[in-house]
Amino acid sequence: MKYLLIIACFVCSVFSQAQQKQDPWKDSQLMDPALLASRIEKHKTKDLVIISVGPEAIIKGSVDIGPTHEPENLENLRNYLKDIPKNREIVIYCGCCPFVKCPNIRPAFALLMEMGFKNAKLLNLPKNIKTDWLDKDYPTND
Repeated sequence: MKYLLIIACFVCSVFSQAQQKQDPWKDSQLMDPALLASRIEKHKTKDLVIISVGPEAIIKGSVDIGPTHEPENLENLRNYLKDIPKNREIVIYCGCCPFVKCPNIRPAFALLMEMGFKNAKLLNLPKNIKTDWLDKDYPTND
């Protein structure tokens, strides 16, 4: 019985480490969509950079970089960020699919960390941009 518990702890530890390696962000780096929508509606985004790393810049005021699973778009993101101060608040989002399947947010967020951005956030769109933003009538770039 003691050995089964040790094996179970080892398996959980390995799985936990694998999950942490998969997601380069911490829970504290997730931004709630309602908070971002409120800031946009109240015009409190002066010091905020909002970047789409998915197929389209839908959120009002966001910049379209393109899907960052493609190396050229990841390089476009690197070039876009090079002149932005490292302490600036940056929010990235994709919304193409659920977080676990998204090919864009992990390389983009990892790049932000690699470049030393101290206040990087990932917009918490766990399902997709339609469900978590558009269906809630949050501000768009229309």
